[in-house]
Amino acid sequence: MNRFCLDCQEPLIGRSDKKFCNDACRSNFNNKLKTQDQNYVRRINAILKRNRRIIMDLNPNGMKKVLKEDLSNMGFDFKHYTHILNTAKGSRYFFCYEFGYLFIKQDEVLLVKNESLLNQ
Repeated sequence: MNRFCLDCQEPLIGRSDKKFCNDACRSNFNNKLKTQDQNYVRRINAILKRNRRIIMDLNPNGMKKVLKEDLSNMGFDFKHYTHILNTAKGSRYFFCYEFGYLFIKQDEVLLVKNESLLNQ
């Protein structure tokens, strides 16, 4: 049974549980895995930060109605948010950190700022 290094694909010689031919291959292999994972997280964080900045720029006073189309045109991504707040009245607010939005009509969105999140 031939075994090969997980990084460079060279044949392995030695212990039966050996996965890498040397420390450089082990390090290189693990760095590749870590980089792929970090790129995904970095991309999602960039989307969340952009969404937060858009809401913050449009809503300096804490509450404002805007058109959904205006948010989309500015690059807002409605699929990404940090959390959801369901109210007792059945409203569902989507948040990007402390800034949130509520769909109030087909084409209107209410922008809000949750001050209580800042005091935690």
